[in-house]
Amino acid sequence: MKFEQIRKKMPELRQLNMHLSVLSLPQPIDSSNVTTADWLGLAAIIQDNYAQYDGFVVLHGTDTMAYSAAAQSYLLENLGKTVVFTGSQVPVGRIRTDARRNLITALDIAVARHPTAGTVRVPEVCVFFNDLLIRGNRAKKVESEQFNAFRSENYPPLARAGIEVEFDDKQVRQLPSAPLRVHQHLDERVGILKLFPGITERVVRAMLEVDDLRGCVLETYGSGNAPTAPWFLRCLGDAHERGVQILNVSQCEEGRVIQGQYETSSQLTELGVIGGEDITSEAAITKLMFVLGLGHGPRETAHLLAQNLRGEISLG
Repeated sequence: MKFEQIRKKMPELRQLNMHLSVLSLPQPIDSSNVTTADWLGLAAIIQDNYAQYDGFVVLHGTDTMAYSAAAQSYLLENLGKTVVFTGSQVPVGRIRTDARRNLITALDIAVARHPTAGTVRVPEVCVFFNDLLIRGNRAKKVESEQFNAFRSENYPPLARAGIEVEFDDKQVRQLPSAPLRVHQHLDERVGILKLFPGITERVVRAMLEVDDLRGCVLETYGSGNAPTAPWFLRCLGDAHERGVQILNVSQCEEGRVIQGQYETSSQLTELGVIGGEDITSEAAITKLMFVLGLGHGPRETAHLLAQNLRGEISLG
């Protein structure tokens, strides 16, 4: 659809007690074609319009929404307003679309204020879908056929939408004490290496020895476990010596990486691998892009990758 016609497609928007501006990109794209340039462009749009609006809703395809929301959470430092990503499983023009409910609730959330303090209710980048408001860098798409497309396995929802929207204020990040800072650099020289039984040295080296690779998300088993074969450990060690930052993320949807809990992860820390705690792969790869894009040296980069920057991990 042409998004500038959204009021015609959804006349119920006129009943909302808010001033609504619609900005449509010149050439809408399928979310599978989203690039880092699109993320930087979106951050710039929010920066340019930040003072004029109380909140922002981003209409986005579901396939890469979790990546985009995570990226924005890093780019929009000291965010003091609500940015809600939403979309639909069924296009808005169809009878059984979920677009209407998702968009109207997302708009409500975007301008929500705390009932007693009067401050912004959710000063975060979020994903709203079906009936859940999820922290953007905790979201993961888990369904392609049902309306409940997104979940957050390792962090509670920020709100649930029933007859009323019920916020869980304890889970929401506090308002920042500094002004918004919008970053405009992401480093694309990263990759994801998912382990599987039978993976060969040739495959591992093909990833870790990519020309100019600066970071890699290593998707390991269970609580961060990996093979102890000498060739595998050599591959990791060689990559670390070349300056590649390796972030260890569990393949499990729930749980966390605990390097050293078992023999199969005890040597990873010594090789310079950084434990990703309970971060999702979507948040991990975008965090790598963001932190590497800051241009710090290896020690500071590794330190930042291990830190909780925007609520993407639970330390301890």
